[in-house]
Amino acid sequence: MARWKRFIRNPAAVAGTLICLGLIVVAIFAPAIAPYPPDQMLLGNRHLPPSPGHWMGTDFFGRDILSRIIIGSRITVAVGLIALLAQAAIGIPLGLAAGYFKGRIDMVIMRLTDIFMSFPTILLALAIMAVSGGGFWNLILALSITSWTSFSRLVRSQVLTLTERDFVQSSHALGARDLRTIFRQILPNCIPIIIVHATLVVAVPILAESSLSFLGLGLPPETSSWGAMAATGRAYIREAWWSVTFPGLAIAVVVLGTNLLGDALRDVLDPKM
Repeated sequence: MARWKRFIRNPAAVAGTLICLGLIVVAIFAPAIAPYPPDQMLLGNRHLPPSPGHWMGTDFFGRDILSRIIIGSRITVAVGLIALLAQAAIGIPLGLAAGYFKGRIDMVIMRLTDIFMSFPTILLALAIMAVSGGGFWNLILALSITSWTSFSRLVRSQVLTLTERDFVQSSHALGARDLRTIFRQILPNCIPIIIVHATLVVAVPILAESSLSFLGLGLPPETSSWGAMAATGRAYIREAWWSVTFPGLAIAVVVLGTNLLGDALRDVLDPKM
């Protein structure tokens, strides 16, 4: 309880929690919150500056930027959570197998991990998207393939430590099967550190999606993606600075919120802290 009290009293933890919860709430109720249809084009309203009628101005096609940012929060949440779950689904089993069985299995899995880590994440994602084409699920595939290595190495290091603990040795002495020992004894003890790591890296697919969309290899330009909005608005940054600034600020605030929450959870859940 003392740790959670310290978490609540930490201004950074509260700020990160509020930002993440606010993003989720906005994403759930986006159609009801958005003041205008996100794809409504009124060429007579193009590049209107921020005003009470359009709090964040309009873009080149007369679309309300605030409405598009609100709808785009759904893409941000979906990409962040689905890509994170896919990375965990790949990395955690491989880390468990490498740390528990050791030997050749560990060597093969770790060399495979090293191969993927040797490529810059964004460049590998760019190559995958260039071959597979744009689209939401191709984007998830690219982000999952390129970023599972951190989960694998983290879980492996935890398992190597846990296999030497008395409760695991007792499980072996009682004749428990390997899978039972892994999923009943080892994995539950890895959950806290996995949760902390997930909150710290959930911003990575969000930034990657924004970067790929900005470069034209992510989601289609007409999608209300924050990266695609910034890419479309950069051509008019001198005459309509708001078309780039507000999508960029939305990305920055979300990344800041997830990092603040991750740091705070690490202080609470990580036994080494």
